Amino acid sequence: MKVVSVVGNRPQFIKSAPVSVASREAGIDEVVVHTGQHYDRELSQIFFDELELPEPRYALDLHTADPEPMQAGIVEAIEREEPDWVLVYGDTNSTLAGAEAGAELGFPLAHVEAGLRSGDLSMPEERNRIETDKLAALLFAPDERSQETLTAEGVDGRIEVVGDVMADATRVFAPIARKRVRAEWPEPYAALTIHREANTEPDRLRALIDELNATGWTFVFPVHPRTRKVMDEHGIEPAPQLHAIEPVGYLEMLALVAGATRVVTDSGGLQKEAYWLRVPCVTLRASTEWVDTVAVGANRLAGPGEVAAALEEASFPEDAPELYGDGHAAARIADSLVRLPAS
Repeated sequence: MKVVSVVGNRPQFIKSAPVSVASREAGIDEVVVHTGQHYDRELSQIFFDELELPEPRYALDLHTADPEPMQAGIVEAIEREEPDWVLVYGDTNSTLAGAEAGAELGFPLAHVEAGLRSGDLSMPEERNRIETDKLAALLFAPDERSQETLTAEGVDGRIEVVGDVMADATRVFAPIARKRVRAEWPEPYAALTIHREANTEPDRLRALIDELNATGWTFVFPVHPRTRKVMDEHGIEPAPQLHAIEPVGYLEMLALVAGATRVVTDSGGLQKEAYWLRVPCVTLRASTEWVDTVAVGANRLAGPGEVAAALEEASFPEDAPELYGDGHAAARIADSLVRLPAS
């Protein structure tokens, strides 16, 4: 069996790592297409190095988030490889480009992280999720809530509840990551990331940074290239206690989260990693697709004017339940790809 896996950004590299291992163990020939959506080394190649992912057979190297040029390159790869499945992850433009490329050619699509919804259609990620799920023949849902969402939407594909592959990655790599703590990180600190399109609009980003500056908290802030560009172009200055550093690799980021007193982020993946590492989270968004982390009290949503209070009030519940699977989702995904007919 052959699977073409489409990846393009940091979360997808992480998600694909355990699936690649499980696929090899199941005898699947995996062909990786890297769209180049993330092309900074600390957001791309370092993940292939750290997580020992197979090198992409197709590196489109597009340096763009525009799905149209991605789709053209993915179509060419699929036509050449003629896989049994096209496999996509998450909700990025690379996800949508891979889904539409497979649909254009009539190859069956499998979607990892199917059924997630934040309810905010202003987010391109939300629109990407919905469209990808409509096209998928096999939908790998992380939990029963996602399964119920897909059933209610009347998707045509087969739904399999497998758990979350990022839980697999956290389970395997957290012990290794804890050895990557940097001596220059101040203690105590909160881990901070900002990269979503809505939060990097200049006025919005300035307001967020000003508010974070005023909290008096100490942060370690790996700055995403998009965020850095806006900050530099618009003279947005973090205060000294916002320790702005270059982007870090997956293992160092996991170490940063594990050692933090709080996580402040707009990333979907970090919300979950904070949960699994039992660190209180403040999410700089009005909604989240990971609603259970909010429901159990481990994650707080914070908009403008709410960040300082959210930081003070954030806590992690002692009786927090297991969420999003048992850390063995990848094996279930590989088994389903082999077991289920790709038509």
